[in-house]
Amino acid sequence: MLRGLTTVTFFADDVAAARSWYTDLLGIEPYFVRPVEGTPAYVEFRIGDYQHELGIVDRRFAVPGRSGGDGGVVVYWHVDDVQTTFERLLSMGATVHEKPTERGPGFVTASVVDPFGNILGVMYNQHYLDVLGAPDGRC
Repeated sequence: MLRGLTTVTFFADDVAAARSWYTDLLGIEPYFVRPVEGTPAYVEFRIGDYQHELGIVDRRFAVPGRSGGDGGVVVYWHVDDVQTTFERLLSMGATVHEKPTERGPGFVTASVVDPFGNILGVMYNQHYLDVLGAPDGRC
């Protein structure tokens, strides 16, 4: 059934500004850019150990009726240091959604709202590291 994460999609009113912000955060340029009427309507980054895709779509292409506020789902990206990452995101203009919180041994989460209204979750997740280190990629 569900085989794995393919693409996480965020929305932005200004895709060029979001592209710049995420390029600064990730330290890479998007590998794919789709312009519409001369400006980017969609950009996509491949990031992390499994090259997951983070796409940013012009909000004008959002599903009709979608609210312009914070999203209702939080996707957490594994990071090695939640506190340091959280502080960096705040220094880049993100706002607190949820401060770093220990969820149990080996699990710490935090989330911010990026400057474009999307919730970005970060997490230290021991299970992620266990799967990454397993010979068959399973644990």
